[in-house]
Amino acid sequence: MKVNQATAEVFFTAFKALDSGVREAFFEKILKNRRIREDLMDAALIDEAKNIKGKPVSAKDYFARRRKTGDAA
Repeated sequence: MKVNQATAEVFFTAFKALDSGVREAFFEKILKNRRIREDLMDAALIDEAKNIKGKPVSAKDYFARRRKTGDAA
């Protein structure tokens, strides 16, 4: 497991252990951050798009392209 994957696993495990009220407060903070909110919406759309025929694009490639160009086009 790579370092970034291990770090993500630690954060996810900690998140799952939070009480529901703390989790809700955390989500509120996340959703107030425009960039993170957009990343979450993009990730959800990418996940849905995996079931649609066409040219496959990984989330990693999509986000790298968006960081480079400033948009998803």
